[in-house]
Amino acid sequence: MHSHKQLGVFSVAALGIGSMIGAGVFALLGQISMAVGSQTSLVFIISGIAAVLSGYSYARLSAHFPNKGGVNYYFRIGLPSQRLANALAILFFVTLVLTIAMVAKAFGAYGARFAHESQSVVLGDSIATAGIIILTWLNVIGPKAVGRVELWLVAIKLAILAVFVVAGSWQLQPDKLVVHQAAPMVNLLASLGLAFFAYSGYGMMANAAADVKNPEKTMPRAFMLAILLVMVVYVLLSLVVLGNVSPAQLLKYSDTAVAQAAEPVLGNAGFIMVLLAALIATASSVIANIFALFNVSDDLVEQRLLPKMFKKGGASISLGMYLVLAVTLILTNFVDLASLAYVASATFLLCYLAVFICAWRLRLVLHANKILLLLGFSLMVLIMVMFIYNLIITFQYTALIILGMSLLVSAWLGGVRHSHD
Repeated sequence: MHSHKQLGVFSVAALGIGSMIGAGVFALLGQISMAVGSQTSLVFIISGIAAVLSGYSYARLSAHFPNKGGVNYYFRIGLPSQRLANALAILFFVTLVLTIAMVAKAFGAYGARFAHESQSVVLGDSIATAGIIILTWLNVIGPKAVGRVELWLVAIKLAILAVFVVAGSWQLQPDKLVVHQAAPMVNLLASLGLAFFAYSGYGMMANAAADVKNPEKTMPRAFMLAILLVMVVYVLLSLVVLGNVSPAQLLKYSDTAVAQAAEPVLGNAGFIMVLLAALIATASSVIANIFALFNVSDDLVEQRLLPKMFKKGGASISLGMYLVLAVTLILTNFVDLASLAYVASATFLLCYLAVFICAWRLRLVLHANKILLLLGFSLMVLIMVMFIYNLIITFQYTALIILGMSLLVSAWLGGVRHSHD
């Protein structure tokens, strides 16, 4: 009767590791390092602790409510207001759009670097645009093939990254870390939001709970194993990058810092290898997020939160999704990577904060530890407040405007029920 439930601890953890180690760190490590310098590893440790505590709330929810709907399902069963649940479901949809644009932007930056045109914004954006169009087309015509391609891409990416981290750690020169100055406390706190984004892929594990053997034991173990392992990798990766890239190089190549660090560690061949890993990681992330975007869109249509024009029909893209992809391409071509990362980080933080509220309200059913939930919620609120404060004091107008528009659209659509008669 339950033979279809085949996933164990390592299978679920592998899904989370593949989702986390990828585009987030390749796109954001340089941005974070520019802001906090030698304290980058500390930022990844603190944000990793926040991810562990957030993962605890996800683990308890997915163990007791194994559902393929994931975070949107938790909003529906755990929040006090249906309108709030609807608004957050829409916000999560918007977050996927922002993530696709941001990751595609990173894909374009690494692609331009591969063509030795790292300063060419036009080339980078053109590569990003082509990537979105081709990978969307792949999702539509061959979802089964996409799944197989994803497995290979993740395996290759992790293998290359493992070689780089081990070699870089072996050759690490601690004195080079001193060159990167420590940042003021406000910068450190504000950067936690960006670093948290690099962990945010752990939420994908919740969607697998319906296919898990014994979710009560499997899900908590898988979440902890995946997040802690990724934290170790991120800390080592940040030390390797800062131990091999000067502040001047970091400023020049902030969007492709991981590849820049590979050259002194592994030579030109290593540089090309890590550049390929970055391209693979960002491409696989775009594929996964477009796949999620289609699924979330269908779920929102079923909940009557989006009109029927968004429903995918067979091997074709719906009119609504054409409009969403048009918006994604506009964001990719006219908004810088940092602004996209800021907004996506903020919306992810809001959605994951709401998951804490769901877990708290259902804590008796979930047998959840109140102290861990409160500690995690408090830490994430602090990260969120400092993150937004930093956007304001550093005059990140583009990010604030897009964030404001995202919240307004989500609040408005969350109160609208569409008739599908």
